[in-house]
Amino acid sequence: MAVGPSRLAPLRRRVLREALAVVALTLLFGVASVVWDLPGRLTGPVAHVVLLLAFSHLLMMVFGKRRSDDLKAEHLSRAAAEQDLLHRARHDDLTGLLSRSALLEELTRSREAGPVPVLLIDLDRFKDVNDVLGHAVGDAMLVQIADRLRDELPSGAVLGRLGGDEFAVLLPGRGEAEAVRVAESALAAVGRPVTVEGTVLELEGSCGIATEAGTAADLLRHADVAVHAAKEEHAGVAVYRPSMDADSGTQLTLVADLRRAVRDDELVVHYQPRVRLSDGRVLGVEALVRWQHPVRGLVPPSEFVPLAEQTGLIGALTDAVLGQALAACRRWRDEGLDLTVAVNLSVRGLFDAGLADRIAALLHYLDLPASCLELEITESAAMRDPGRALEVLHRLRDAGIALSVDDYGTGHASLAYLTRLPVSTLKIDRSFVQTMELDASDRTIVRSTIDLAHGLGLRVVAEGVETRAAWDELGRLGCDDAQGYWLARPQPFEDVAPCVAALRERPAVSRTS
Repeated sequence: MAVGPSRLAPLRRRVLREALAVVALTLLFGVASVVWDLPGRLTGPVAHVVLLLAFSHLLMMVFGKRRSDDLKAEHLSRAAAEQDLLHRARHDDLTGLLSRSALLEELTRSREAGPVPVLLIDLDRFKDVNDVLGHAVGDAMLVQIADRLRDELPSGAVLGRLGGDEFAVLLPGRGEAEAVRVAESALAAVGRPVTVEGTVLELEGSCGIATEAGTAADLLRHADVAVHAAKEEHAGVAVYRPSMDADSGTQLTLVADLRRAVRDDELVVHYQPRVRLSDGRVLGVEALVRWQHPVRGLVPPSEFVPLAEQTGLIGALTDAVLGQALAACRRWRDEGLDLTVAVNLSVRGLFDAGLADRIAALLHYLDLPASCLELEITESAAMRDPGRALEVLHRLRDAGIALSVDDYGTGHASLAYLTRLPVSTLKIDRSFVQTMELDASDRTIVRSTIDLAHGLGLRVVAEGVETRAAWDELGRLGCDDAQGYWLARPQPFEDVAPCVAALRERPAVSRTS
């Protein structure tokens, strides 16, 4: 540890006292020498001894000075090394930014003077850069991005690197609106092209903002929750809200219950028929998971499926639904009912490299052809990471599994873009189908989507058919299949066969205009 000013002061005082004592003794010796004429009395061997002692003292002074200089240099070197260790403990070696522990200390200190919004910036798909181009290129990118953020942030902002591709920003004295503006500016800086070793690279980022929490650590965790929400919603910037937090009280209990429900096969699957408009034949069913909570009652999928996504349970949940749906398909076939089954694939499932192998093993175990299964993906999920999505989807298609795009029209993808995906079916979102009888613009959207999809060789399914008029209109527009409450609601396994028999009595639609 370096010697501080408070420890040097006593040392200086002691050296001064000793120096004054030496001066005083030297003066006294000089006076005595004059009074008693000591030089005249020192003759013979005594004079030689005095001369030797004087010469020895002179040597001691010279070598003492050298040793003093060495000790001083050693002290300065040790102090510099200790300062370097202290700096390295508080700063990131690569970028020179504050480390996580130092940032937490700074956040704790700053919060004593008032609120401090925290921004957490995470680079999207940075792992791909390291995997494809190597860590040296990734490190060079991080250095450039750190420099950009330093230049972009307002005065008084504190910037740190939490590790990997995560950066944190403290904004003492700012409000939420200012924090959002700073976040958008920072993401714009991150998104500018980066040149490394002559290669131009582009990355995007996501930012989570937290403004209030009990402790500095909680504030940082809230920002981390928000950045994951920003990634899931493809929103760029997200401000923390308690509803996002899977670790809050009620949500934490619900997570534990959901984990138990998945483990103990407490989730049930209902099936909604998909009917061909040309002849009213039921071609297959869509599997829809249901959770009857022992205390909360029926928990809607819109509540527990996102929860499973956030907590990593979605893989087990998807496998459970696939297992039940394909087992049902096997039983229907044994009963002479030839139905396909469609299962929704989550965002995380879309990037699960092992999914195709697990499905193949399940199909083999149940002695089912791959053609009996269809996987539905949303267009927003497909756009999240097209490269990784395409890899998984091509493996699934190569295994003979049919793929479809669900809820088309609610995302931001163009139909032309979706043709890059190996899908064979497009499902028009219910929000357009349910209102097309009253809204001419929605009817135009449905008709145009059907025409364009057919032009691209895709089969079209209309969701949300709730009236006979909608059924007939879809038939006139040339839609291939339909599903909705007018045909049949989602129902348990044992009700599917009677429902299919009843639907066979439905007349085919007229295709006259």
